[in-house]
Amino acid sequence: MAPDFLPGNRITLLNSGREYFPALLAAIDAARDEIFLESYIYANDPVGQRVCHALCQAARRGVTVNVTVDGFGGRNFADDFLPTLTAAGVRAMLFRPEISTFHLRRHRLRRLHRKLAVIDGRTLFVGGINIVDDDNAPPDMCPRYDYAVQVDGPVVQQALHAARRIWEIVSWVNFKRRFRLKPGRPSPVEATGNQTAAFLIRDNLRHRNDILHAYLDAIAEARDEILIANAYFLPGVRFGRALQAAAKRGVRITILLQGKTDHPMLRFAAQALYTVALSNGIRVFEYEKSFMHAKVAVIDGEWATVGSSNIDPFSLLLAKEANLVVRDRDFARTLRRSILDAIAQGAREMRADELSEHGWPVRLLRWLSYGLVRALVGLTGYGPKHWQADEEMPGITPEKLPE
Repeated sequence: MAPDFLPGNRITLLNSGREYFPALLAAIDAARDEIFLESYIYANDPVGQRVCHALCQAARRGVTVNVTVDGFGGRNFADDFLPTLTAAGVRAMLFRPEISTFHLRRHRLRRLHRKLAVIDGRTLFVGGINIVDDDNAPPDMCPRYDYAVQVDGPVVQQALHAARRIWEIVSWVNFKRRFRLKPGRPSPVEATGNQTAAFLIRDNLRHRNDILHAYLDAIAEARDEILIANAYFLPGVRFGRALQAAAKRGVRITILLQGKTDHPMLRFAAQALYTVALSNGIRVFEYEKSFMHAKVAVIDGEWATVGSSNIDPFSLLLAKEANLVVRDRDFARTLRRSILDAIAQGAREMRADELSEHGWPVRLLRWLSYGLVRALVGLTGYGPKHWQADEEMPGITPEKLPE
């Protein structure tokens, strides 16, 4: 489905939690009608506690507060926060709370991976930032590097519709009749700025490939530069061919990936693709300053996306995701500058000669990781037949999912 771009928005880039959480908390404190908040992870740390307190205060002053947390990423949420939130009048639920260690059926991987908040139907926060402190990580991986955006304007109604829909689905599955939403028509939102954007989701129904196709269309139209920063990068055949075709047209392509990771096997699997990328003139950098969790891109200095979707099979085939796509030179320029600053300050470029010097045990480990990741797709029901139908993607382990 083609993106429905709407003009008249004001969009602010938020760099990591240090900018995101003050803006989110201020919006929650100012809420007067309704809050929807979705997160894959909701950590019991200072940030999680501050957000919990703000949500409780909002509920106590009469705001309808709806919180949905993934049952895998937020598997401690029910013990850590649910009693406090419920006591204050917050309506909170878990998405797919059942987790079985030895159950490998693919529905286990269909997680709520979105990170978003919609405040009073007029302000949207969306990106890759979970409810977790930037410093809630091993010492050598702090602070977490990530992005989100704050949006005011007509495009917020697209996000509100998506938030209401997932809330209705989860409340129906959990038999929470008292949590059902009252029927209502979204009220028109006046233009607040001059930026054009579209809110995209990925689900397993009508919007299975919306985010993937938005990337592919933008890459196909690229004429100058493609800049991607993505935490978990295991592109499928169509995505890889699109990048190769762009490189052959003379497009400059730079990809920033993790240098420090909580999923070593996925990093080794991604490194198996470096030689092919470099041979096509694609520059690859690994961010080594801290833990890089971003899922953003800028193309030709005028198309940009910020969201929750990695370029891997978990995000593009299975999980529920949300990305904002922006067509605006000023916003694209700001995001591009931020990514390039991160590369200059904390990343190391991968060199073909360096990769070739690595011993056979390292090279073997990379290809074994890549092969294992692909094999796990079959275990979850996404074997070669499904790769052809769903934009061929290698797989991921169901026991430890990317954030």
